[in-house]
Amino acid sequence: MNNKIGVASDHAGFELKEHAKELLQEMGYEVKDFGTYNAESCDYPDFAHALAQGIEQGEVPMGIAVCGSGEGICITLNKHQSIRAALVWRADIARLSRQHNDANVLCLPGRFLEKSEADNIIKEFLTTSFEGGRHLIRVNKIPISK
Repeated sequence: MNNKIGVASDHAGFELKEHAKELLQEMGYEVKDFGTYNAESCDYPDFAHALAQGIEQGEVPMGIAVCGSGEGICITLNKHQSIRAALVWRADIARLSRQHNDANVLCLPGRFLEKSEADNIIKEFLTTSFEGGRHLIRVNKIPISK
């Protein structure tokens, strides 16, 4: 297991991101925080781009991103080369996003998840492996932007 992971959020996801950092550290991960660093109003793309660049440049292999709905930060992340961000609100979807889609960023809706639910989702995402096989064929058909 690579024990590094990146996290990012906007103001609406800040509290859940901070909670996730604690869980990740308890799980043995070295956490790189790409911001935001407080709950003041800010723009999610700034932090999504920073996390995506961290993954693209090899600083971290995976990430967790949080905004109010999870949608905006997920859309922004998926504009980047080699990012497969998945918006997840249930543990079984987290599992499938890893098994079938080889997602490398977990996006969470900060305004809609209890911390205990988020914990279960994060644990499922990080302990599930990509199945490859027929799924690899499909993932390889996803165009990479240049």
